[in-house]
Amino acid sequence: MANFAERLATAVQQKGTPTLVGIDPRFEQLPPALQTDSSLAGQAAAFEKFSCELIDAIADLVAVVKPQAAFFEQLGPLGMAALAKVVTYARQKGLLVILDCKRGDIGSTAEAYAKAYLGDDSAWGADCLTVSPYLGDDSLTPFVDQCVATDSGIFVLVKTSNPGSGTLQDLSIDGETIYRRMAAHVESLAAATKNTGQQYGAVGAVVGATYPEQLSELREVMPSAWLLVPGFGSQGGGPKDVAAAFDPNGLGALINNSRGLNFAFAKEPYKSQYGAAKWQDASAAATRDMIAALKADTPAGRLAAI
Repeated sequence: MANFAERLATAVQQKGTPTLVGIDPRFEQLPPALQTDSSLAGQAAAFEKFSCELIDAIADLVAVVKPQAAFFEQLGPLGMAALAKVVTYARQKGLLVILDCKRGDIGSTAEAYAKAYLGDDSAWGADCLTVSPYLGDDSLTPFVDQCVATDSGIFVLVKTSNPGSGTLQDLSIDGETIYRRMAAHVESLAAATKNTGQQYGAVGAVVGATYPEQLSELREVMPSAWLLVPGFGSQGGGPKDVAAAFDPNGLGALINNSRGLNFAFAKEPYKSQYGAAKWQDASAAATRDMIAALKADTPAGRLAAI
C-alpha cells in the first residue's frame, strides 16, 4: 500500500479538488425530518443517518471527509457506535477518513490511542487522526511510529483557527513563536517519513484559514507537510485566505468546511433553491460552489488529473 501522503495526493488529483468535508452533526441543526426523537438513541440514529446521507451527497465530488468525534461522543456509547459506522461507510464509498479527535498523551497511552485509531487493522480504521502536540515531542512519537507501520497519517495542531489560539501559540521563546517552533518540529517529522522522491510525509499540520499571514509563513516552514486548513466558510475564511497553503501544483493542502456544507439547506441561496426537504442537494450544491471558488482563486486550479 502507498503511504498516506501518496494516497492523499492521488485522491485529491483524481477528484480535482482539495475540498475537505467536515462531518459535524448538531441535533438542533439537522433537517427537521431527522429531529423526531431527541433521546440519546434517537439522536445517535439521526447522526448516523445524516452523516451517511451527507457522504452519499458528496462522495463523487471530494476525496476526504473529517468526522468530528466530539459530536458523537456527547451521546455516549450509542454515539460512538454511530461514529464507527460512519467511518466504515465513508471508506466503503472510497473516501479517505480523517478522524478529528485531537488526541495527545505520552508513552504507552499515546501508543494505545495510535493503535486504536490508525490503520486498516485498527478498531476505528481511520486513515488519519488529528493530534495535539503540547505534551511534548515524545507525545507524537507513538503516533508517528503507527503512521509508518500502517501507512496512515496524522495532522498536528500548529496554528489553530480559534480566536484564543494566540494565548499559547503566539507566545515567543528566544524570539521565536511557539507555533513556529512547533512547525519546525512537524517539518522534521514530515521529512523523516517521506518515501524516496516524495514531496510530503505522513505528518501534516493544522493551520487555520483565519490567520492568512501565519498560513503563508508556515507553508514555507513546512515544505514536507500537508496542511489541514480549518476556518473556511462559517468561520470567515475565503479562497484568498487559503491560497498560500498550496504548493505551485495545487497540492499540499486540504481546505475544510463543515457547517457551511452540512447545513447549507438552512442558508441562502440554498435555502430558497432546495430547503430542508432536499438538504442533500443543498449540501452537494454548496460543495460544488466551494470547489469552483477554490479552483478560481487558489493554486488548486492547477491540479492535474491522473
